[in-house]
Amino acid sequence: MKTAFRALTLAAALACATPLALAQTLRWAAQNDVLTLDPHSQNHSTTSALLQHAYEGLTRYNKDYQVEGALATDWKALSPTQVRFNLRKGVKFQDGTPLTADDVVFSFGRINSPHSSLKPFVAGINEVKKVDSHTVDFILAAPNPILTRTIIDFRIMSKAWAEKNKTTAPPNAAAKEETFATRNAMGTGPYRIVSWQPEQRMTLEQNPNWWDAKNASNIKQVLYLPIKSDQTRVAGLLSGEVDLLTDVPTQDVARLKADARLKVMEGNEVRTIFVAMDQGSDEIRNSSVKGSNPFKDKRVREAVSIAIDRAGIQRALMRGLSQPAGLMVPPGVTGYSAALDTVPKTDIERAKRLLAEAGYPNGLDLPFHCPNNRYVNDEEICQALVSMWARAGIRVKLQTESFATYSPRVQRMDLPFFLYGWGVPTYDALYVLQALVRTRTGGADGNGNYWKLSDARLDALIDDIKVELEPAKRNALIHAALTRVRDEHLFAPIHYQVRPWVMTKNVTTQHRSDDKPEARFTTLR
Repeated sequence: MKTAFRALTLAAALACATPLALAQTLRWAAQNDVLTLDPHSQNHSTTSALLQHAYEGLTRYNKDYQVEGALATDWKALSPTQVRFNLRKGVKFQDGTPLTADDVVFSFGRINSPHSSLKPFVAGINEVKKVDSHTVDFILAAPNPILTRTIIDFRIMSKAWAEKNKTTAPPNAAAKEETFATRNAMGTGPYRIVSWQPEQRMTLEQNPNWWDAKNASNIKQVLYLPIKSDQTRVAGLLSGEVDLLTDVPTQDVARLKADARLKVMEGNEVRTIFVAMDQGSDEIRNSSVKGSNPFKDKRVREAVSIAIDRAGIQRALMRGLSQPAGLMVPPGVTGYSAALDTVPKTDIERAKRLLAEAGYPNGLDLPFHCPNNRYVNDEEICQALVSMWARAGIRVKLQTESFATYSPRVQRMDLPFFLYGWGVPTYDALYVLQALVRTRTGGADGNGNYWKLSDARLDALIDDIKVELEPAKRNALIHAALTRVRDEHLFAPIHYQVRPWVMTKNVTTQHRSDDKPEARFTTLR
C-alpha cells in the first residue's frame, strides 16, 4: 500500500510540469528530502546539494574541485590575518536587488547565529568588514590555510529580503521552529526555488539573470523528488518518469548497469558512516547500567567496534559498494593516510573479555537509534549491527525513523548511541576534526560534536592544525590527531560510501564525490 501511495505521489509530482517544461526538465530522485530552505540553518548534505542551486558563496569548486571565484572575482591577503575579497559587480538577487558588501557582512552575522549549524564554514573568521560597496575584508583569528575552501558553503543571503520578511536569524531547528526563510529562498544562483512540498517535491526554475550565463545549463527546470522507497525510485527510473537517480539501491546496481537504456556512474564519496557514542553524560538513559556511563570506558568503546563485521557488511549489504573504514576521514581528503587506515579486526571473544574487564561480564543493554532514509542501507546496517553486537553481549533495542525527525534529535543530543554519517565538503581533515572531535565551545569548535566528547590533547592538536601553513607539518599534526581518535576508539567507523548514480541516456553530468549533483554541470539532449 505504501509503495502504491508513493507511486501516485510521483505521478502527481510529474503532472505538475507542463509538456514544454517537462521537455527541458531534469527529474532527479533520491531517498531523503531537504530539511529547510534556510542556507544558514542545517549542515545537511542533501539540503546543501539543493540550496547550492539558489544560494552562492564568494568562492566555488570547478569541475576538478579547484577553487574559483563565484560572488567574488578575486582576493588577496593584505596580511596573514586580513584577506580582501572583491565582489563581482552587476550581480543581482533573484528579486532584482543588487548584491553588495552589506549582504556579505549581514550573512556572516547570520551564519554565526546561535542556532546555525554551519559555523564550521566560517571558522577562524573574527569579522567581515565592509571596505566599500563591493569590497570586504575577512579579519582572521590566525592564518587560515584553507579559507577559500571553507567559505564555499558560506552562502550569501539578501539583507533587504531577510529584513523585509523578519528572518534575520535562522530558527532553532532542533526545537522545530520555522521562519519565512525555512520555506522560501532568495539567492543569486543559477536556479530559483519556486516551490517546495516537503517529502513530495521541490521545483527549481532557471534564473535567466544569472551572472554566469556562459556556464548555464540547457536544463530549464529541476524537479527534485524525495522517494524513500527503493522499489518506487527504481521503478520511476525504469518507466522513464525519473531521469537521474542518486540514491541507488545496492541490490539493483548490477541490473541497472545491464539496461541499455541507462548509464551508471560510480565514484567514492568523501563520507564516513560510523557509530557514535555519548561519552560525556554521567548515565546513559534507558540502559541497564545505572549511575555511570559505560561509553566513558575505552574498553567498552573498543568492544563496540571490534564486534562489527565490516567485511560482512561490505559483502552482504553493500554489494561491494563501500570501503571498510578505520579512520573518520575518508580517502580523497587532505590529511587522509592509508597507512593509518587500519580496519579493526572482528573479534567477538576479545569484545567479551573487554566488557568483562570493564565490569560487564554479563554484557549490557543499550538503546540504539538509526535513520531509515539518509545513508545507503542505513536501516539494514543497523539491523545487522544488532545481531553482531548481540554475539558479544551488547544487547541493543533498535529504533529507526526518518531523518527529518532524526536530525533534530541528534542536534538536541537526545541520542546516546546511534548511526551517523559525515561528509567533507572542504576536502580537508580539519573539517572533521574541528566539528566532530574538538570540545564544543558554542562556535565552530565542536559544532557537530553531538556525543559530548572532550579531550585536551586532541583540542591542542586541532588548534595547531587550524593555523599551520606548512603542508608537511600540518599533515603530521592531522595524522597525530587521527591516530589518537582511532586508538582511543572514540567512534566506531564502519565504511566509506561508494556512490553510483544512474541516469537515462539523454543525461550528461559529472559525478561529484561530495554527492551533490549540480545542474550547471548537467545537460539534457
